[in-house]
Amino acid sequence: MAEQTYKLVEIVGVSGDSVAQAVRNGVARAAETLQGLDWFEVSEIRGLIKDGKVDSYQVKMKIGFRLMRSEELKMD
Repeated sequence: MAEQTYKLVEIVGVSGDSVAQAVRNGVARAAETLQGLDWFEVSEIRGLIKDGKVDSYQVKMKIGFRLMRSEELKMD
């Protein structure tokens, strides 16, 4: 296996349902614009409260993706 080099981006996934869904939403959105996604790391969990109840969840996470060579890139 060739040596890998990674880049990190920090994003916030949001969901009205759960922390897990906020992670899935963030990863899915990142996958629409980045290639070579390999891992994520949750660094913060927070949310919004409305009328005394949890309204939505926000998950701050780092996404790691491989810096790819031109022959590895998808050409759409």
